[in-house]
Amino acid sequence: MFHEDNHLLVLYKPAGLLVQGDESGGANLLDLAKEWIRQRHGKPGRAFLGMVQRLDRPVAGLVLFARTSKAAARLSAQLRRRETRKVYLAVVEGRPPCGSGELAHPIERGDRISRIAPQPTPSSREARLGYRLLETTDDRSLVEIELETGRKHQIRLQLAHIGCPIVGDVRYGATAPLAGRQIALLARELAVEHPTRRERLSFACPLPAGWPWPGAGVPADAPFWNWEDYAPLGGAVLSLKRNT
Repeated sequence: MFHEDNHLLVLYKPAGLLVQGDESGGANLLDLAKEWIRQRHGKPGRAFLGMVQRLDRPVAGLVLFARTSKAAARLSAQLRRRETRKVYLAVVEGRPPCGSGELAHPIERGDRISRIAPQPTPSSREARLGYRLLETTDDRSLVEIELETGRKHQIRLQLAHIGCPIVGDVRYGATAPLAGRQIALLARELAVEHPTRRERLSFACPLPAGWPWPGAGVPADAPFWNWEDYAPLGGAVLSLKRNT
């Protein structure tokens, strides 16, 4: 857990864990968090927790929840007005064409994949992000991404479009999957205005244990990258530490 108050809850989600339940019936962060709140605060029945953002299942990192309906409405409005700051870290195949830059594409959303349209269409929406090359090896790059819009699979699709698919992301052109079926994308930083105190809050996630970059500075108590490493510990996913 990164932050909790009467209106907000900020948690870490490992790769492989759903944010919200689906037809598979698998474990998901929303239900785990509701049960954690119920037990922590002795609340009868099911605790309220509103989703204001999502991460794809194979992606790890920070997830923001609202603990009241008022907070949910105000945080959702911030997202629509692009007043939040969301920074990601990715390990990609190859090297971006420039050391930094902005990407803007019309994206058409599909059920399983999105695609970049050659020209804007009635069904497309503009996707924008900025990126910065941090480090390189012979065949991979470490890239920081700041989102300007929040389209489905936007980072995955736009990086693949410039010839740099995210490591492990075979859906968007990576050469091979990773062992845990995760992709090397981390929602690392998040900044929002508190919905009642009008105070700017910023959160940063440490690199998780197992992050696929040589020499990465992973702290001893870093969270696990993969959900399968947390599963035997049950709700321990809500802790920032690995409980090792």
